[in-house]
Amino acid sequence: MAKILVVDDEEDLEMLFRQKYRQKIRAGEYEMLFALNGQLAMDTLRDNPDVDMILSDINMPVMDGLTLLSNTKEKNPLVKTIIISAYGDMENIRKAMNLGAFDFVTKPVDFQDLEITIEKTLGYINQIKGTLQAMRENNILRMYVDETVLNFMGGKEIESALMENETIDASVAFIDLVGFTRISENEEPNTVVGLLNEYFDLMVREIIDQKGSVDKFIGDAVMAVFQGSDHLIRAVNACLAIRKKMEAIPEYSAETHFRPQVSIGINSGEMVSGNIGSKSLKRLDYTVIGDAVNIASRLQNAAGPNQILILDRCAETIKETFDVQVVGEMKLKNKANPVTVFEVLG
Repeated sequence: MAKILVVDDEEDLEMLFRQKYRQKIRAGEYEMLFALNGQLAMDTLRDNPDVDMILSDINMPVMDGLTLLSNTKEKNPLVKTIIISAYGDMENIRKAMNLGAFDFVTKPVDFQDLEITIEKTLGYINQIKGTLQAMRENNILRMYVDETVLNFMGGKEIESALMENETIDASVAFIDLVGFTRISENEEPNTVVGLLNEYFDLMVREIIDQKGSVDKFIGDAVMAVFQGSDHLIRAVNACLAIRKKMEAIPEYSAETHFRPQVSIGINSGEMVSGNIGSKSLKRLDYTVIGDAVNIASRLQNAAGPNQILILDRCAETIKETFDVQVVGEMKLKNKANPVTVFEVLG
């Protein structure tokens, strides 16, 4: 339903409008409000912030139509105004258009022509509302979907891109909050979620600072992916920064004595990046998969508090940049042979 405010000091105009547009009003297409001057119109707008359109005369007592137009432009910028005036009032019509009037009609009113003008204006208003809704939805989408996904899907035909994937060389890091499950047993759920979001925000800042992207949040863990030049060095830098920030956080609760610590596994290599899931159910997850990803996850599971574990081949790559030391051989889940693991100290 379109809500239309008619502003005119001719009292019998209300009955005339209701008669001319009775079918639209009965059908629920129009809701019409009436005010005898600009000041009463401002009061009506205050009580009805969902007004879509104003049909306003210019010459009225207390507050004229041009002043009303100026005020509504500042306070209700989405409301569109159609000025109704006489032929001999072209100077005021020019002023009205310069103040932002959407259109104008002349008196005596041709109601058939006015209806066409109203429908044209409502069409424009609906376009604006649709654009604003799309912008809001896009901003909401960006809260849930990583920029990498939007960049990957941008400019592609959606249907053909849904199951598209690519092989990339990258580094992946799994960063888990050690012992966070314990705090959820002693604190209120709202407190737990708020605290977890604070920790995640801290982690994400460091990941983004090193040009990484958050692949997903998994319970109280973060999976991050780093692509491009020096991706392994940037992944390690991000994880070291996260560990340092966590170590600087004081105990949160006197009852639980929880001090945030992280266990981290990092690995690099070839992996498949793309949409994984069910096209028919329209449930997809843009992620990376492959043996390199699985190993990073296993390394994180094996890491102790404040420990960053990598494979020997990764240690060889970064040993000139970071302080690493051998941990020894480990048998990782679902791996036939043990692997040599190093710890990144700093």
